[in-house]
Amino acid sequence: MSWAIIQQSLPQFVKGFQVTVWMSFVGIIGAMVVGLCCSLIQYFHVPVIDKIVSAYVELARNTPLLIQLFFLYYAFPVIGLKMSAITCGLIGLVFLGGAYMAEGFTGGFDGISKNQIESGEAIGMSKWQLARYVVFPQGFALSVPAIAANIIFLIKETSIFSVIAIPELTNTALDLIGLYYHSNEYLFVLVIAYAIILIPLSLLLTWLERRVRYGTFGD
Repeated sequence: MSWAIIQQSLPQFVKGFQVTVWMSFVGIIGAMVVGLCCSLIQYFHVPVIDKIVSAYVELARNTPLLIQLFFLYYAFPVIGLKMSAITCGLIGLVFLGGAYMAEGFTGGFDGISKNQIESGEAIGMSKWQLARYVVFPQGFALSVPAIAANIIFLIKETSIFSVIAIPELTNTALDLIGLYYHSNEYLFVLVIAYAIILIPLSLLLTWLERRVRYGTFGD
C-alpha cells in the first residue's frame, strides 16, 4: 500500500466523488417525486392511469439498472434519440428509484386508517384535499424507513454508471487501475469514498426514522 500513489490519485477521486454525490442527489429527488405521484395515483385508483403506473412499477423493479442504462444509451440513438451518458444515468436512476419509492410510499399510505379517509370524504373533502391534508402527512411519516433504505440503495446503484463511462467514483477507480495497475490503493480510496457518503447518511436517516417514529407513535 503506497500512500504516495493514493495522494496522487485524490484529485481524480474528488471529481468522481462530486459527480456521484450530484447525480445521487438529483436522482433521489426525482425518484421521490415520481414515486409519490405514482403512489397517490395507485392509492386513489385513478382510472386507466393506475394500471399504467402498476405496469411501470413492475417493469422498473424487475429489470436491472444495468439493462435499463444499456437500453437508454445504446438503443435510443437507433430511433434518433441520443442523450449524454449523464442524462441517461439520471433517467435510469429516476426510472428505477421511482418504482421503489412508489412501493415505499404505498406501504405508508396503506397504514393510514380507512376511518380517516371516510371521515374526510364525509365532510366533503376532494381527493386533492385528502391527499394533501390526510394521506400525505401521515403516509410520509410511515414511509420514512422504506424511503431511507431506498436512498441508500440508489446511491450504491450509481456504481453501475461506470458501464456507460460516467466519471463517478467506480469509473474513476477502474480507469486508474487500468492505467497504473495499483489496484489495492485505488480500491481502498474507492471504499473510503463510499463510506464517507453512506455512513453519515445512514446515521442521519436512522436518527430521522427514530424521530418520526416517536412523533407518530410515542416512545
